[in-house]
Amino acid sequence: MSLESDLLLSVLRALTPILLAALGGALCERAGVFNIGLEGMMLIGCFSAVGTSWSTGSPLLGVLAAALAGAGYSLVLAVGAVTLRGDAVVLGVAMNLLAVGLTGFLLRTVFGVRGTFDDPRLAGLPLIGGQSPLAYLSWAAVALTAFMLSRHVWGLRLRGVGEAPDAAAASGVSPVKYRYGAVLISGVLCGLAGAQLALGNVTLFSENMTAGRGWIAVVAVMLGRAAPVGVLLAALLFAVAEAAGFRLQGLGLPQQATDAAPYAVTLAALFLATAGRRRAARTSGAVV
Repeated sequence: MSLESDLLLSVLRALTPILLAALGGALCERAGVFNIGLEGMMLIGCFSAVGTSWSTGSPLLGVLAAALAGAGYSLVLAVGAVTLRGDAVVLGVAMNLLAVGLTGFLLRTVFGVRGTFDDPRLAGLPLIGGQSPLAYLSWAAVALTAFMLSRHVWGLRLRGVGEAPDAAAASGVSPVKYRYGAVLISGVLCGLAGAQLALGNVTLFSENMTAGRGWIAVVAVMLGRAAPVGVLLAALLFAVAEAAGFRLQGLGLPQQATDAAPYAVTLAALFLATAGRRRAARTSGAVV
């Protein structure tokens, strides 16, 4: 395999978990729920995928378990932010912290190990053209989400709930129902992102293995302005940075420096985007 094709495969592998989680975050954003709990939902998906795949011998059941676990965990945000009208940011941070502690506790309780669980009996996802089926699913999800938000009545109502909830309610659309739906779908997508990370990119579980990818997905939502294609492009930027970091590590650069590459790109992109929006606001005469 050539160097270029190997790098491309690495980029696509890095892209899939970020893209899936970011699409879930974009749906929540369109519904008026700022979801920064993507990291915790992904981590719960990682553990559920590995635990189910190891116990059943079926990676497909592992993927299903990850999707269900992500959806179940997302109910914390749905109930807290939508029903009880709590602060979604505080809830999201708490969910991320809880997921780290909970999965670390379960790792020691269920598997009797600390740090990393890596067992030869653990079945990973099959590869098709060098990619797992979840990679192809993530690309299809971009097109489907774009269609739903721009053409389908469900997506149009979801946008209406996010932009003008009182007007949507007056027209007979339930903001609570649509926000619950968006949060639950985001949980499913984050669970799938975790399954890809644990059974597609590698075949193991380690404590806090999401390593900030959920936070990167949040930034991708912000940079892409919650538009599916914009989110894809932003996620691709970070995936290239992550894959390039691994490549540079192979060339002899310190691991600490290469591991920081995607996060440095995240901060730079967020800074540039924020600065650009402030300049545009000043030009239009808006209050910054």
